[in-house]
Amino acid sequence: INLHFTGDMHAITAANNLLCAMLDNHMQQGNVLGIDPRRIVFTRVMDMNDRALRNITIGLGGKVNGVPREDHFMITVASEVMAILCLAKDLDDLKKRFGDILVAYTFAGTPVYARDLHAEGAMTALMRDAIKPNLVQTLEGTPALMHGGPFANIAHGCNSVAATEAALTVGDYAITEAGFGSELGAEKFFDIKCRSADLHPSATVLVTSLRALHWHGGVPLAEIGETNPEALKKGLCNLDHHIRNMQAFGPNVVVALNHFANDDEAEVEIVRSRVKEFGARFAISDGFAKGGEGAMDLAREVVAACEGDPKPINFAYEADAPILDKIQSVVTRCYGADGFDLSEKAKKDLKQIEEWGFGRLPVCIAKTPLSLTHDAKRLGAPKGFRIPVERLILNAGAGFVVVTTGSILRMPGLPKAPNAFKIDVKNGQITGLS
Repeated sequence: INLHFTGDMHAITAANNLLCAMLDNHMQQGNVLGIDPRRIVFTRVMDMNDRALRNITIGLGGKVNGVPREDHFMITVASEVMAILCLAKDLDDLKKRFGDILVAYTFAGTPVYARDLHAEGAMTALMRDAIKPNLVQTLEGTPALMHGGPFANIAHGCNSVAATEAALTVGDYAITEAGFGSELGAEKFFDIKCRSADLHPSATVLVTSLRALHWHGGVPLAEIGETNPEALKKGLCNLDHHIRNMQAFGPNVVVALNHFANDDEAEVEIVRSRVKEFGARFAISDGFAKGGEGAMDLAREVVAACEGDPKPINFAYEADAPILDKIQSVVTRCYGADGFDLSEKAKKDLKQIEEWGFGRLPVCIAKTPLSLTHDAKRLGAPKGFRIPVERLILNAGAGFVVVTTGSILRMPGLPKAPNAFKIDVKNGQITGLS
């Protein structure tokens, strides 16, 4: 599945980079729109971690090779095209959203959209098949729809609206993922996806593990699999925070504890007891080792949590609130921060966004998933911190403003020992993917 799958990721990359190519070609062919090459805001993407492409110079080598300018790459999952795929209702909506993508400003300071370059039609053609949800099955034959892939630390972190709505029509229960914690994926699931698609979830499943709680209790990563009840109790503050976040949004909460073979039963009971203090449901999930049989208890708790009419969603902010009010609501309510601070660049971004009439859009905050703060090293549930906001990036087609915090990057780099070291082909079979 991760290697090419149906080609959706390649289609997103191609559609994104087609728009970039048409933008640069427009400037090469006379620049009728008067696009300022210093104020281009839409960047190329690639589905690969490659830090060397974060900041590049293009158009070198003489007049025939284009207009020299600074450019940038993002990873494909952070692309606005990806977000549009996941939020579009149908092909017509997809095409309209593509046309609404802000790509640059003119020398006079007016915005230039993809529709001004007549790019939305060809982009939609590239995405005609990619907009269709992909039906696969588990090893036990359970149907699953896989569609979209925006990472929740740098994008809105949810599968496509099309896949979710399809799932709701073909099964008694539809389970969908919102990645990277209650303050990232879940917040965006409710405030962006549910609000725009009018979805009303019946229950929320919050996944944790003893290992994660050990880590938040200060245990070194290499030792998190060892029994350590004192560290576990210290790390429970992180679980507490996520439960409160989920309960604040409304739907009933089920905490699923991912089970590992060497988990200590006494520690499991510590977690079970804490969850019950919040009035939430609890179940051990042993699906990795036992398949569907190992997830039966969790399934029963989820079914019980779904009984009755869905509770109304308590969104983190009002739909028509100003951007700064929305950021304040998310960072204080969902992160536990005291507030946020705008950089000088972010202040200029805000002024421009408001001038062009986009000052009431939802916010999609890009933040590390390793901490409730912007600092990956601050574990547990810190208090007394503020969130530094570096940039506000208008994604008019997707319908939200991306808020970058701290040192978050939208083009990752490879680690010292990348997983590529483990991958090979032997006797025609790919190895090393597990």
